[in-house]
Amino acid sequence: MNMNNKKTYVLLLLSVHSLQVLADGQSASNGFVADSTLGLLLRNAYISRDYQHGNPDKAEWGQAAMATFSSGFTQGPVGLGVNGFAHYAVRLDGGKGRSGAGGIDFFKQGDSGSAANDLVKGGASVKLRVSDTLVEYGNQMPSLPVLRHDNARLLPDSYTGTLITSKELEGLELNLGRFTAESRKSAEGRDSGGLDRIDVLGARYRFNERLSGALYAADIDDVLQRKYANLLYAIPLPGDRSLSFDFNGYKTRLDKDFAAGGGRDNLIWSLAATYSLASHSFMVAHQRNSGDTGYIYGRYQNAGGVGDSNGTIYVANSYWSDFNAEDERSWQLSYAYDFAGQGLPGLSYRVAYVRGDHIKTDNSSDGRESEVFNQLQYVVQGGKAKGMSFKVRSSHLKVSREASSYNVGGDEVRVFVDYPLTLF
Repeated sequence: MNMNNKKTYVLLLLSVHSLQVLADGQSASNGFVADSTLGLLLRNAYISRDYQHGNPDKAEWGQAAMATFSSGFTQGPVGLGVNGFAHYAVRLDGGKGRSGAGGIDFFKQGDSGSAANDLVKGGASVKLRVSDTLVEYGNQMPSLPVLRHDNARLLPDSYTGTLITSKELEGLELNLGRFTAESRKSAEGRDSGGLDRIDVLGARYRFNERLSGALYAADIDDVLQRKYANLLYAIPLPGDRSLSFDFNGYKTRLDKDFAAGGGRDNLIWSLAATYSLASHSFMVAHQRNSGDTGYIYGRYQNAGGVGDSNGTIYVANSYWSDFNAEDERSWQLSYAYDFAGQGLPGLSYRVAYVRGDHIKTDNSSDGRESEVFNQLQYVVQGGKAKGMSFKVRSSHLKVSREASSYNVGGDEVRVFVDYPLTLF
């Protein structure tokens, strides 16, 4: 066999091998229709905030229905499919004077100051799968440490753009994306949040059963550049016990025009240690900010915000307050109990106390805040209502007057009832 024939033979073998790899990646596909799913989530949500220092109290209550469709992939080396969602929400309470709190944001206020009576939202995306790499373009709800959609309100927000997710190597997930529009959770329209552009890049890797880590970066056009790191280490112990350590950190550099003469650099990190014994979990965590500004995230760009959603804060001491002021340092003690050990599977309780100090504002460098958090949750384990969840949480937040320009204290109550249904 001459050299040219050898090259041709090698190329042919490589081509056949590559096609086989692609085919193997698609071998689990049963087809576009056979693997399609349609789900419906019914959510009744209520959030109330009674603020301190004479600030007007806020509350909103609504009922939502969220349908989600996900097709299977066409069979063959390259699989094609579509995703889609349709959301409807109706306001039950929270009219003029009660709505408008940025941290609640169920229904956007109009020019008159009254909240919308209802919302209709929807979106779709196309997806392409080659082996274990997925490319999706269109309306999506990303869940990344530097861009995570907020699903802790009545309706979630969503983004329009492209996201590539690759899991070609065991234990490794790579993400690359660009998003150019944000649909506000409380308003209709594909770009009701006024987003310009967000580029995201990152990876997660599981080294072994005990150790995993992640590195991510985001570039938000004319707003900021942000990096994120995570390291999680779990130690199994004899006698149904375990110990874990969870480190999370963000380093942010604000664009000079966005900062408008203020501070531009922030480093926020937290380290949490959790000891679990059967149904009991005890956690202690420390969180610290440094730099010449606090950790800035969330809100909408057309309202002067960052535009990376309210879920983009993977640190330990984030409840009602995020304990993210300039120079703030905070400690947390928390306890959680799983009632499955008492014959009540699906029922759980969590209580936490967080205290922060050294808060720096224009008038002081000795601001303080503290929060007591409680949450009781029950998830139905069987029967026709399987998966239905009831969640009640409360927070009592105290903020010293030295830190009043950073945060406002008060009492918060949240009640969520979620009922997921699988239609097919």
